[in-house]
Amino acid sequence: MFDPVLLQTFVVAAQTHSFTEAGRRLGLGQPTVSQHIRRLEDKAGRRLFVRDTHRVDLTVDGEAMLTLAQGILDANERAVRHFAGSELRGRLRFGASEDFVQSRLPEVLRDFVNRHPSVDMELTVALSGVLYELLDAGQLDLVLAKRRLGDDRGELVRRARLVWIGREPVRIAPGRPVPLVMFPPPSITRAMAIEALERAGLGWRIVCTCGGLAGLRAGALAGFGLMVQPQSMIPPGLVEIRSHHLPGPGEIEFVLVGGARVLRGAAAELASVIRNSDDRLQSA
Repeated sequence: MFDPVLLQTFVVAAQTHSFTEAGRRLGLGQPTVSQHIRRLEDKAGRRLFVRDTHRVDLTVDGEAMLTLAQGILDANERAVRHFAGSELRGRLRFGASEDFVQSRLPEVLRDFVNRHPSVDMELTVALSGVLYELLDAGQLDLVLAKRRLGDDRGELVRRARLVWIGREPVRIAPGRPVPLVMFPPPSITRAMAIEALERAGLGWRIVCTCGGLAGLRAGALAGFGLMVQPQSMIPPGLVEIRSHHLPGPGEIEFVLVGGARVLRGAAAELASVIRNSDDRLQSA
């Protein structure tokens, strides 16, 4: 039988592509993580990771093990909850930033709902600024949203570099205002894009505004102008636009923010799942 402790270490290492980060999330030292992986590879008789100096990636056998390991751990967790009488119940009002519409977050939420069928989840998708307002008004229990660097609200999930994106070929005439396809206020990426252009002394004009990512993508695909998105979350059909005329929009952070000082129950469980699903929060 495969040891669930080794499987848990393996799953987190596969999700983070880092033994060091896996150890941080699990409260283990990096040598202990390496030992767990080595023991699991010995038990399986297969190599599960390819390692280099910067990251670790799954082999073909590792991909197969990941699917099996997640199933084993899920079954074990269900059994523990069943016999402990601790099945999660109640309502969970979760808010997610528009950025995640075309990511794999829906897969994460689907897995959560399947594992916790007695939790009634309500999902709100909106701009980060709107989500914060709903959270402060007591209308949400947990949000996954953006914040500017330097803002200390929430628990950091990951940092992302913002880039200009559009449909190639993009022609921006020197001296002409940069055409922008943007979320409406209070969008953080909108504000950062405009601030970057103004610091560089460049003019700009809004040519398309939409509160949904799908609408912005349509405007950019039509060639109306440029969007700003995290580099790891570029919608299909669009590409990063690199031009020495355009200033870098900067970086943002994705964070988890709870409506209560201490998360409990379903909110705490979903927050834990999201922390361990960083690789699934990229573009689908």
